[in-house]
Amino acid sequence: MADTIDTPQGRRLAYHRTEGQGPCVVFLGGLKSDMEGTKAVHLEAWARATGRAFLRFDYSGHGESSGRFEDGCIGDWHEDTLAAIDSLTDGQIVPVGSSMGGWQALLLARARPERIAGMVTIAAAPDFTENGWWAGFDADQRARLEREGRVELPSDYMEPYIVTKRMIEDGRERLVLRAPLELPFPVRCLQGTADTAVSVDVATALLAHAQSPDMQLLLVKDADHRFSDGPCLSLIERAVEEVLDA
Repeated sequence: MADTIDTPQGRRLAYHRTEGQGPCVVFLGGLKSDMEGTKAVHLEAWARATGRAFLRFDYSGHGESSGRFEDGCIGDWHEDTLAAIDSLTDGQIVPVGSSMGGWQALLLARARPERIAGMVTIAAAPDFTENGWWAGFDADQRARLEREGRVELPSDYMEPYIVTKRMIEDGRERLVLRAPLELPFPVRCLQGTADTAVSVDVATALLAHAQSPDMQLLLVKDADHRFSDGPCLSLIERAVEEVLDA
């Protein structure tokens, strides 16, 4: 059974925390995924085996937390991330952000730079509401978004995404690839070449744009967006260990 906290905005977040040595590794999940996913649970087992502090949680509208997905946006989930970090961790942390969670990790670096010892991203999807969704909408979809406040998009992985006008407009306020992005700590970015949700171009754009003293991008041939088979999970472990050792 998950524990819960209430955010300053009145949302209830479910979480699992593992006590151990810091810096605390914090898993930030992807859009419409939850803390019971393969990568989050695998990292928790790794943390327990190595005596490492670890936190996984569900954003509002995801998993066991309160709210509906279609009512949320990047900014809400950023507030949720800050609430979880501020309430449930002390000292230095290492965020591990998967897909949308990679964008959340970058927003966290902007909001709490002094808290971050290092970062790992897995198929990070910064600015996807603008560069992916909005840029890909045709005239009819843009008109429907304006008229009805929402459109449905097919997904390779689950039922269609409900994309709301609020999510697009809020995403524009959270873009990280259009202004200086300081990451003054070790960063390891993992990306599969067979990812159909986030392209290699996104990973290389992030690498080129960010300012970091120690940032590496590892491309994994034929790995898909899930990045959760045995070899990929081992690569995530190794990336986290590298950042912690650095």
